Amino acid sequence: MHTRRIAVLTIATLSVLGIACKKKPEPAPIPAAQPTATPPRGPNADSAAAENARKAAERRRADSIAAAEAEMRDRASAAAGLRATLTATVHFAYDQSDLRPEDKSILDAKIPILQANTGVTIRVSGHTDERGSDEYNLALGQRRAAAAKAYLVQHGIAESRIETISYGEERPSAQGSDEGAFAQNRRAEFEITAGGQTLRKP
Repeated sequence: MHTRRIAVLTIATLSVLGIACKKKPEPAPIPAAQPTATPPRGPNADSAAAENARKAAERRRADSIAAAEAEMRDRASAAAGLRATLTATVHFAYDQSDLRPEDKSILDAKIPILQANTGVTIRVSGHTDERGSDEYNLALGQRRAAAAKAYLVQHGIAESRIETISYGEERPSAQGSDEGAFAQNRRAEFEITAGGQTLRKP
């Protein structure tokens, strides 16, 4: 009887142990990801970064200087063009002071520049070829300068901004006694007397 009880207890114990062995084991917890440590920067890396920053700053500075120089060149070129238009010469037929259509076109180009630059004043000088007396040519040169001035005034330029003078035959632009030289000398010239340093586009 005692032996049977021991056998029953033994079987019961083994059964319990078998059931316990069949349980699934608990999964092991997943370890939290550790932040990756940034490797320490050595002196060479810092030096390279500083050098790259310096070069980038130099490039920006060079680009800025180049842009400023280009703008200055553009302004100077534009101002030179405006001055050339304002000082362009008109010519006249022999013994005449009337403006021809092509000469009116030259004066027309001056008008918007003068309107946009109200501080500009000009001098118009009248010239003749060598034929005729000194007195006659001085008077003819004055009529030519006056004709150019009158045209500008009629188109809205203040009379006080335009001075006139005659040189007659005293200041030829072309030497010679042929019609080619005469034609170049029958003219009215234009000189900027004030305000020409900072011309603005119309």
